[in-house]
Amino acid sequence: MLVMKRHGGALAFLALVAGGALAISAAEAQQPKGAAPAAPAAKGAAPAAAEGPPAPAWVKLCEKGTFSSKDKDGKEVKEDHSICLTHHERIDAQSGIVLVSAAIRQIDEGKNPLLMVMLPLGMAIPPGMQVGVYDKEMWDKIQKNEKVDDSKLTPIKVPYMLCHSAGCTGEIDATPEMIASFKTSGGIIVYAVSGSGAPVAFPIPLVGFDAAIAGAPANNEEYAKQRRALMQQIAENQQKAIEEYRKQTQELQKTQGQTGVTARQGQAAPAAAAPPAKK
Repeated sequence: MLVMKRHGGALAFLALVAGGALAISAAEAQQPKGAAPAAPAAKGAAPAAAEGPPAPAWVKLCEKGTFSSKDKDGKEVKEDHSICLTHHERIDAQSGIVLVSAAIRQIDEGKNPLLMVMLPLGMAIPPGMQVGVYDKEMWDKIQKNEKVDDSKLTPIKVPYMLCHSAGCTGEIDATPEMIASFKTSGGIIVYAVSGSGAPVAFPIPLVGFDAAIAGAPANNEEYAKQRRALMQQIAENQQKAIEEYRKQTQELQKTQGQTGVTARQGQAAPAAAAPPAKK
């Protein structure tokens, strides 16, 4: 396993996406045909993202935002900019928790790109995150649970910057070389350390990344609608599971109660004491 300036507005936007205001699970939206399944964890790390819905595609989400800055005279200047996230998220099908979220954030047609990654709460903060980029041949081997030699890979270190209700987010400048490698590679794995000290791995396929970052943004309203529908379905499934558990518990208690009554009824009454013998 790989060894283990920032912009508050961008972090808030990613938190917003993960929270569901703009995004849905891409598994419900723009997943291309032939998308690779989620990769298992590599080299003994716990496969934190191995469970859940099918691996989602990447999708571009854009929004207008107002930025404040100071001019040379110290006066506040407000400017409108377009913020775009080429985004991926993986949602646990049982809990609705976002297991991993990743995005390339760009302002005004590609300026100042950032790699932004969000993991669930409960990670150890000091080690931060590391991202390994795997070429298509290595990624295919990972899908087949075959051994992969990643000793020559250069990990991308991503420090945590902000924790919020949806998880903990880190970011780092996305160089042109990094973005180019994402376009041609098979997938990435985000490595982190859990609060208990165990290594965990969050695989992210890169299928569809190239087309998404180069293409037009998705319709935000439709995307939000589909995500709400997905989360509603997860909530309904959770409620059904709770009701089924309660039903089974009640039936078990009823059975145990009937068994106890039957056992007591089957016990023989104690024999009466014999009268004392007459002298």
